[in-house]
Amino acid sequence: MGRHFLQIPGPTNCPDEVLRAISAPTIDHRGPTFAALGTRLLEKIKPVFGTTNPVVIYPASGTGAWEAALVNTLSPGDKVLCFETGHFATLWQTMAAELGLEVEMVAGDWRHGVDTDAVAAHLGADTAHEIKAVCAVHNETSTGVTSRIGDVRAAMDSVDHPALLLVDTISSLGSIDYRHDEWKVDVTVAGSQKGLMLPPGLSFNAVSDKALEAHRTAGMKRSFWDWTPILAANEKGMWPYTPATNLLYGLEVALDMLADEGLENVFARHQRWARATRAAVEAWGLEVLCLDEREHSGVLTAVVMPEGHDADALRALILERFDMSLGAGLTKLAGRVFRIGHLGHFEDLSLVGTLGGVEMGLGLAGVPFTPGGVQAALAVLQED
Repeated sequence: MGRHFLQIPGPTNCPDEVLRAISAPTIDHRGPTFAALGTRLLEKIKPVFGTTNPVVIYPASGTGAWEAALVNTLSPGDKVLCFETGHFATLWQTMAAELGLEVEMVAGDWRHGVDTDAVAAHLGADTAHEIKAVCAVHNETSTGVTSRIGDVRAAMDSVDHPALLLVDTISSLGSIDYRHDEWKVDVTVAGSQKGLMLPPGLSFNAVSDKALEAHRTAGMKRSFWDWTPILAANEKGMWPYTPATNLLYGLEVALDMLADEGLENVFARHQRWARATRAAVEAWGLEVLCLDEREHSGVLTAVVMPEGHDADALRALILERFDMSLGAGLTKLAGRVFRIGHLGHFEDLSLVGTLGGVEMGLGLAGVPFTPGGVQAALAVLQED
């Protein structure tokens, strides 16, 4: 009985207002009512990225927006610099290689964000400017580590390198402070199913003037992902193909909710939930995967299991006993960590219930821990 606790780090729970908007009747996507909607949305989405430049919206997952960022700005054989900060950063570099790009991968331990010293070192050594783009994940969903993109840009500027900066914000947009224009990001990649509080199905590219200039000479083959026809149609509030009409209804409601609350307030509450969650983990005597205090994620916390205990077994028990879903450890973290999502349509009582489920599950699974994590989290939540 009761509601399912979906506490994975995305897809997240959707507000009722968004679900009601999505359930409205579909309209003619070539008609004036839709054109008015499209025109409004294309302006309303910009502040969430921190940009005044165009934002392209695709009916696709975030993976599609990854590909769009690459094929719209690069040519076959171009070299890209990537950083192994986790599972999704690794998938993006794999895609780049499969598309015919030359990938220079900087190895990482999955417990830290992008190494800004390595950014400067690799680009500084590239005196011939063969590296055409730097690919970085802002918030690595598999690890709960947030890279400092402003510092990445500073490292690039310190060696005066002209590479494009491509950034994945799929799990951070609308939840963690992000500044596309200020940090001089060239393409920001995002998806609908996390901080934007929508179901999966929309993805985004925020595009700088420099990226648009690169697009004019980029030689990668593209059709569906091509910015040119999309941007031309967007001038009239339209798309060059059938858009995800009903998801766009929901997007407008979600954007209005974020604007009404104020993005600074949105960011602050996510950081507050993250602090409370880390307090619980510390009280339990367990370890947070992220090792750098500056890089703790506001949207999820990855928890390391004690040696000899299986995170997936714990997750299965919690799902069976309490109807709560926690995020799994991915690839080389499989069985070693579980992930607590604290983003999307969420509030203090949801967090308390989530941490209570985890604490009960730890006891039932025979995991060595110290009770009292929920009380530690409550102390943080009651500070404000």
